[in-house]
Amino acid sequence: MSRTSADYSPNRFDLEAEAITVRIRWFGVIVGFLLVNLAGSGSPEKYSQHSIPVLNFTLSIGVLYVAIDTLWSHRGKVFLSDWPLAVSLLEAFFISLLCYFDFGQDSAFRFYYFLSLLVCAIRYSPEITYATFLFHATGYTILLLAVPTSSIVPWTIMVVSMGWVTWASTRLANLGRKASDRLRQVNEQLETTIQERTQELRESQAMLVQHEKQAAFGLLAAGIAHEVGNPLAAISSLVQILKRRTDDVQTQERYVMIGDQLRRIQGTLRELVDFSRPATTQESLCDIHQIVESALSIAKYYKRRKGKRILTRYADEIPAIRVVHDELVQVFLNLILNAMDATPEGGTIEIATSLEAGWVRIAVRDTGHGIRNEHQATIFEPYFTTKETGTGLGLFVCRQILERRTNGRIELTESSPAGTTFSVLVTGDSVRSHKDIPAPESAIDHSLSVPEAVLPAPAKSGS
Repeated sequence: MSRTSADYSPNRFDLEAEAITVRIRWFGVIVGFLLVNLAGSGSPEKYSQHSIPVLNFTLSIGVLYVAIDTLWSHRGKVFLSDWPLAVSLLEAFFISLLCYFDFGQDSAFRFYYFLSLLVCAIRYSPEITYATFLFHATGYTILLLAVPTSSIVPWTIMVVSMGWVTWASTRLANLGRKASDRLRQVNEQLETTIQERTQELRESQAMLVQHEKQAAFGLLAAGIAHEVGNPLAAISSLVQILKRRTDDVQTQERYVMIGDQLRRIQGTLRELVDFSRPATTQESLCDIHQIVESALSIAKYYKRRKGKRILTRYADEIPAIRVVHDELVQVFLNLILNAMDATPEGGTIEIATSLEAGWVRIAVRDTGHGIRNEHQATIFEPYFTTKETGTGLGLFVCRQILERRTNGRIELTESSPAGTTFSVLVTGDSVRSHKDIPAPESAIDHSLSVPEAVLPAPAKSGS
């Protein structure tokens, strides 16, 4: 079966073979001119008066054909590639014509049959090559009948030799094609492996960067808590002493208010220390709602919390699930902070839980601007971000934690100009066979605002 020009590619065996066949053909026509004009195949006086012009004219036609073939080869194509049998038939006629006007069976041009078969085997399929052999054998047989001095013995030797060359060249060409195909497959596999390893290395580097940032934040938070905690303890002790030394009711009320604010600061420091401590990687049975609440308790200090409502719709009776608590807190914290960034002031962030087909679904929805269609396929890639100051690691880390460290996954459920919904799905033995539990219709409104310090009103003059 023939190969069309569309089958040829600069990276394939075929065009390499094409470059070889073009050189073989140039070699053939150049040697032909030398044989005719420099008497390589005999003495000039042995030619008839019209033989040399006819041979030169025939070879000139061959030069024209080879020149066109060369031009096509430089363009990455094969001349008359859709008509291989027509090319073989023309070559059989061309070689037989040279032999006829040269010395018949004894012409050196008879070896061109071998070159033609070799070129055909390199270029085309074995079926085309064997058909070419039949054309050449037929042409040489006609030469046997047309030239009176021809003999059956040279004819037999030549036809058998052409048959052997056909078999050998097709086997060698097929071997070359198989080797080329195998090398291409190995190269493709190697490139795929390199891409996969590069991606894994890039993701590992991104996780390492995130862990280093978290470790640095932990050290910073622990240092701040220590430096602030000691003066707070001293101030709290002094307030208690001063409170016991006065009998004035109004002054004692003020000391109580100061003590309340000091305890609030100390509670904030405890939350900071708890969040910054080294994360555990041990799995344990956890209440998924408690994990979400832990993330919300941290997110309430985020600077972009102002003017945004947080609604939660927690499904009842969802069983505890075995997960890594601290890592899942980080996942929900990343999603909540992203939702806050995307939600304008006055917008709403809603967190809903449900149990569906053995999976606990935690959906985090915001009423922000949505994610553009062209970005949705790459939002989970490391270092991809649409924020001016973003690191591009938040969603990537969420996916890594859920897919590689937890029995779960994260997906972009919906995104439009009206808002975006991300869903976290986790599963375990405790929920795989549990009945479905839908999210409730009613929602609880969480205030993420940190309460302002309650200070006493200034004393009136004269009091």
